[in-house]
Amino acid sequence: MVENRPLFNLACQAVLLVGLLAAVLPFAIVVIAASHDIVTVNRVPMPLAPGSHFLANITEAWTRADLGSKIFNSFVFASAVALGKVVFSAMAAFAIVYFRFPGRMLLFWAVFVTLMLPLEVRIVPTYAVAANALQPFQAILDVTGLTQAINWATGIRLQLNWGLLNSYTGLALPLVATATGTFLYRQFFLTLPDELAEAAKMDGSGPVRFFFDILLPLSKPTMAALATIMFVWAWNQYLWPLLVTTDASFGTATTQLKALIPSEDGMPDWNVAMAGCLLVMLPPLLVIALMQRWFVRGLAATDK
Repeated sequence: MVENRPLFNLACQAVLLVGLLAAVLPFAIVVIAASHDIVTVNRVPMPLAPGSHFLANITEAWTRADLGSKIFNSFVFASAVALGKVVFSAMAAFAIVYFRFPGRMLLFWAVFVTLMLPLEVRIVPTYAVAANALQPFQAILDVTGLTQAINWATGIRLQLNWGLLNSYTGLALPLVATATGTFLYRQFFLTLPDELAEAAKMDGSGPVRFFFDILLPLSKPTMAALATIMFVWAWNQYLWPLLVTTDASFGTATTQLKALIPSEDGMPDWNVAMAGCLLVMLPPLLVIALMQRWFVRGLAATDK
């Protein structure tokens, strides 16, 4: 039962208004700063009325930072990460929920515990793997003595090497695993009745067909929610793209923003920097706006 209390409603609306202002104010300041010239943007305090140099600053930021190619790289990187996380987390949750094997819950909690290990903690081993993705297999061959055996039999010194640096594969592949996605899918799969799997089995449906023909169509809201979250997360990544893309042609939009930051002795054109920030912010904002309905449905479906 929801009671209609005018005073309580007014208090709730006031709290919501404060939260709205706190969320919108930084974005508004970026837009306003991007519309001023260099003299006005460095004035203290900066005027809060929009200026008339918005298009000029946008053009300057786009050209100076080469944001056209960098935004394309970010879109490919974020899309690949989001797609990989959606696919692999769905497969992992499917195995945990619908297959009965010893230690499956222990395996799930082992995956879930990785939420406490952010990218910054595992950045060094992840970079080592990206520098040579076959290094673990090379280590196994060395430890087991197979490298020496192959060298003795054929005279060839086996050296496995597959570098992923400066490539779209190196950007996206090390980030496609996600405990968050596995948890979301698992929670949704648990809301489905057991009779659904039993009926599919009685109709002669195998695990693969059950997964693709029944579970995935029912999981569209969850997939949309997870894809939205992970797209924005990948788009905002800074440290990982900065490490693995020493070639500027593979740089992303977020890392390229450093080209717009004034140096210590440079011209303090923060209006151009704010215009660049605005351009980099727009794609994830558009994704959230377009996917908002599916995003809310997907999160609600996991809580039933």
